[in-house]
Amino acid sequence: MNENLVNPELAGDSFLWEAGPTGALLLHGLTATTAEVRLLAADLLAQGYTVMGPLLPGHGAKPEDLNTITWQDWAWTAVASYQHLATLCDHVFVGGESTGAALALHLAEQHQEISGVLCYAPAIKLAMPIHKKMQLYASAPFIEAIPKADADNNPYWQGYKVNPLRSVQELIALGRIVRHDLDKITQPVLVVQGRQDETVAADAGQIILDSIQSDLQEMVWLEESGHIVLLEDEREAITQLTLRFMEQALTGE
Repeated sequence: MNENLVNPELAGDSFLWEAGPTGALLLHGLTATTAEVRLLAADLLAQGYTVMGPLLPGHGAKPEDLNTITWQDWAWTAVASYQHLATLCDHVFVGGESTGAALALHLAEQHQEISGVLCYAPAIKLAMPIHKKMQLYASAPFIEAIPKADADNNPYWQGYKVNPLRSVQELIALGRIVRHDLDKITQPVLVVQGRQDETVAADAGQIILDSIQSDLQEMVWLEESGHIVLLEDEREAITQLTLRFMEQALTGE
């Protein structure tokens, strides 16, 4: 059992669950594993969707690994996974939690044939004041990682107990790239944010909606949820609104 992980007993490796002709690619967040998207994935599978969740490079082993990884490595895995799923399904939605949502947006910017984007706590911009960001960049060459204060608060979450600093820099770089190209997105986009989220900037969702060119776009605030919206108390509501949104995107009704 991996002692580097919170809740190491959970399943957190890559998965592909085949069902119907519409697929959903679900991408997990920074320092997490696929455990972060598995509850939603199981709900989608139960409704006949084929679901795929890759374990992103640098995750699921030891936190030092993340400091050797670039955001392009995550994006490459997302693209390869999408292309695989697209060979199995007639329609593919892409989505994710936090960093996974940023990667899903990046995919949609590059692949116009994607059927829709599901953004849960999209980490395209962090709730990090400028002085904290300056501290991060000053510290990263000398400090590998900093401990998380509340890593073990959620029994459904699996991931590292620390934040590797260079990987946070990679996330910030990814967010900058994604924000720059949001106007390339014309597909349906769903954004879900928690009012209690202290990780992602409160205006992240609005930045997305203000920039995309999509006819179908929806923003939903969850009043009681924090950052890991897919694993918190309002997750059943997320499942229902996700299913409704996907059906609307497919039928145009």
